[in-house]
Amino acid sequence: MSQEAAEAQPQQKEKPVVEQSQKSLTWSSIIKSLVAGGIAGGVSRTAVAPLERLKILMQIQGNQKRYSSVYQGLKHIAKTEGLAGMMRGNLTNCIRIVPNQAVKFLSYEQISRAISNRSLENGGDGQMTPLLRLSAGAVAGIIGMSATYPLDMVRGRLTIQEGKGQGQYRGITHATVTIIRQEGIMALWRGWLPSVIGVIPYVGLNFATYETSKEIVMRHYGLSDERDIHIVTRLACGGFAGTLGQTVAYPLDVVRRRLQVSGWAGASSLHAGEGGSSVAYKGMVDCFVRTMREEGIQAFFKGLWPNYIKVVPSISIAFVTYESLKDLMGVQVRISS
Repeated sequence: MSQEAAEAQPQQKEKPVVEQSQKSLTWSSIIKSLVAGGIAGGVSRTAVAPLERLKILMQIQGNQKRYSSVYQGLKHIAKTEGLAGMMRGNLTNCIRIVPNQAVKFLSYEQISRAISNRSLENGGDGQMTPLLRLSAGAVAGIIGMSATYPLDMVRGRLTIQEGKGQGQYRGITHATVTIIRQEGIMALWRGWLPSVIGVIPYVGLNFATYETSKEIVMRHYGLSDERDIHIVTRLACGGFAGTLGQTVAYPLDVVRRRLQVSGWAGASSLHAGEGGSSVAYKGMVDCFVRTMREEGIQAFFKGLWPNYIKVVPSISIAFVTYESLKDLMGVQVRISS
């Protein structure tokens, strides 16, 4: 064999890797990936619905704390509103989170695959670095959140209202129509800006930390395929990733929730201003400044403990359910591609 032929041989081996990677992006794998992501989101959120509702109630409340701790808060909701109160807003959350998670997971995979393929085409090894994973996760999070934001806003209103009373929303459709009629269609996008800002560290760190943690585990135990990682280890990686992301982005989440109910009479029992009316903010900066001045920096971390308790099972269940469903359906596209 000539020297030229020997030198050309490695180049011929690299090309099929890119072609095979691109070829695997069939409509079947895309649809299955969407289904897996949607189901994973719905299952994970339902599992922690009571903690999710308590977190939002604590984020909105002012200095007069009706909900002072996780135990007291859950006990109060169960006593005053029963099981229905514990799960209030979960249906809307699932309707929102299924397309949100589906779009987010699929977007992350396709962005990661595009970056990997570009690296291979340029002579690189096609591996995703932690920084690239963070960037891909952040973009995927913004796409998923933006696609379903009005549902998140409506879900926030439904979650906060306590009991059944006159003037309250009767469901998703009634809430949406009422908000548009009384406050305008742009009201459905209140809190979008801090959500976009917050989703960058939150989702970005989630994906980057989860994938990097799995790589560390694989190197430590000498594993060649991530599917060999034990499910308990995957849960631990997902829980750690979720906790880190939530902590960094949490103050922005508090601001988002407060902007979503800004000036809404239904929130006056939790956070009332002068004259007993619900507090109204002019925008993100005004919300930050007033919250800091009136309640102190600790207000930006209200509801953090129920959030910590829920985030480990929620994020872990989402990641593991997603990957397990893809394995079951024979989808070859991996999150870490």
